[in-house]
Amino acid sequence: MRIFPAIDLRNKQCVRLKQGDYNDETVYGDPLEMARQWEDAGASYLHLVDLDAAKGDPSENVGVIETIANHVSIPVQVGGGVRDLDRIQSLLDAGVERVILGTAAVKDPTFARDAVKQFGSKRIVVSIDAREGYVATDGWLETSDLEAVDFATQMQSYGVKTIVYTDIAKDGMLKGPNVDALYEMNEATALNVIASGGVSSLKDIRALSDIKLYGAIVGKALYENKVTLEAIMKESSTC
Repeated sequence: MRIFPAIDLRNKQCVRLKQGDYNDETVYGDPLEMARQWEDAGASYLHLVDLDAAKGDPSENVGVIETIANHVSIPVQVGGGVRDLDRIQSLLDAGVERVILGTAAVKDPTFARDAVKQFGSKRIVVSIDAREGYVATDGWLETSDLEAVDFATQMQSYGVKTIVYTDIAKDGMLKGPNVDALYEMNEATALNVIASGGVSSLKDIRALSDIKLYGAIVGKALYENKVTLEAIMKESSTC
């Protein structure tokens, strides 16, 4: 199972939000230093989220993203505020390996279809944020009447190969991922499912590996020293 250390960007800093709340932020410093730290610890991929772009300012962290992509030797995937094909192109031009689509793909599913058609399925990932099994949008402020599994199936029919699945209730809480929901998603689709939210221990890594997930994003547990990336990488390689 692939492990993705998370770097959330706001005001050109590495931060963490609790359950997506911009008013509940912890700052961890320079994003490039953090990226290099995770690379040195054995990461094979980095997961970046542009929180400013998610709130409507797509320019604030572009330089930071490009610097990271060009100063580490491992691939980088980026999400947050990707609303059109031009934004995807600009991120790819900056050296990003994969671009993650979120709310824009929920509101207009053909956006994901068009993105896959133009850039290829290896370059496009769709993020599915769920609250009690239903897709949430607009920075988790709104909950749709669309079931997460149904939306994932639709994305698969449009050529999407990989999704990031976040259970909002688990994000930033360090209480373990929603294994049941992830298992359901993994079994109901042929997608590469990346778990996001709640991973706090090696036990969680084993649980996700046991249901044969493609990958897992780890954030707060690393930043608060609940577990080391070295230990996680070792565990994920032996499961």
